[in-house]
Amino acid sequence: MNTQFENKKILILGGNPETGDLVKTANQLGITTLVVDPNPDSPAKKFAHKSYDVDGMDIDGIVKIANIEQVDGVLVGVADILVPSYAEVCQILNFPCYASKATIEAFSSKDRFISICREHDIKTPKNFNIKDVKKNSSEFPLIVKPVDNGGGVGMIICHDYPSLLNGIEYSLSHSNSKNYIIEKYLECNDLQVYYTIINGEIFLSATNDRILTKSTGKVPVCLGSEYPSSFTKIFLKKENEKFKKLFQKIPIINGIISIQLLFDGIDFYAYDPGFRLQGEGQHIHLNAIQKYDHRKMLIQFALTGCMFEGDFSKINDPFFSGKHSLTLWILLNSGKISRVDGLQEIRSNPNVFDIMLRFQVGDLVTQEMVGTERQVFARIYVVGDSRLEIKKVSKFIHEHLEIYDQHGDSMIVDRFYPE
Repeated sequence: MNTQFENKKILILGGNPETGDLVKTANQLGITTLVVDPNPDSPAKKFAHKSYDVDGMDIDGIVKIANIEQVDGVLVGVADILVPSYAEVCQILNFPCYASKATIEAFSSKDRFISICREHDIKTPKNFNIKDVKKNSSEFPLIVKPVDNGGGVGMIICHDYPSLLNGIEYSLSHSNSKNYIIEKYLECNDLQVYYTIINGEIFLSATNDRILTKSTGKVPVCLGSEYPSSFTKIFLKKENEKFKKLFQKIPIINGIISIQLLFDGIDFYAYDPGFRLQGEGQHIHLNAIQKYDHRKMLIQFALTGCMFEGDFSKINDPFFSGKHSLTLWILLNSGKISRVDGLQEIRSNPNVFDIMLRFQVGDLVTQEMVGTERQVFARIYVVGDSRLEIKKVSKFIHEHLEIYDQHGDSMIVDRFYPE
């Protein structure tokens, strides 16, 4: 047990499987964990010492729980939509909070993010007002997104005017604020950059190339991510300082932030921010290779107001000290999971350092989940000394892993092999 946190209690907002990993980390530090989520069967609740079936948007209810339980800190899990609640609860209770009104305005709404990027000379995909889109526009395909949702939820690619009108209705049905944006759909390289910010000092900590599949329906979904991105050097040269100035202007004092970008070989286009731990799990790669853990850093900040002590630059390297790593996303078609083969063999592979399971045998993957990140069965984390090594491990994983539905048919959608 870490005596620094002995007898401490932390309240965590959100109950998805990715947040469960954060709960487990807090448990390992000897902290008493409480999880708030409206779903009684939320995966993260299985690991918490205590949980409440309360909506993460219910500020009064969360504050009441925090006071009754006499918690020492509050932290948001892997859920963009709960970052505003996290900030408001912390303000009421006078707890440390890495989010502020300014950061929420900048990163919790896609339309505001577009505006702030353009203020700092950062390109974003061209966006449109529905009134400006002609029925026979050459601008198609377009993508419609709710301004306040992520993970592919409520997003749809439209190839003509009638599908655009339907797409707007679809996006609005997945937006709490009932707002959407229309963007030019760009088919090019997709990558993610991931920053650590400590006491106002900004570090690029990880970069990854995202490989997507279009086999699942409405929008492409990630099949895998390779670290570091093959575009890291050019990003550092062309864009890094722009983002640092953006973060300084807001300002961001502490926290971690992911930015997803498109790269057409000439220009980068920013399109999606995330001011919290990511479902992709960059923190898992950083812990395995760089030996620092963002989960522990954020927990420490929630309880003490201090994220890191020492010289962070000595342990931070976006090039991963010459190593390569990979996240394999295992996507499933709809159906009931009846059998999973190969997990034991995969876990025994020395290059596989973590597996984050989102489903179990007996769980149902609904048709509504398909085409979003909710269809992810697992993310498998691989590290190696070269791209060739992680490529071999990827092949090993796919040779052993099989998932069957109630009819005995394979449920796996595509399989990513690094090339």
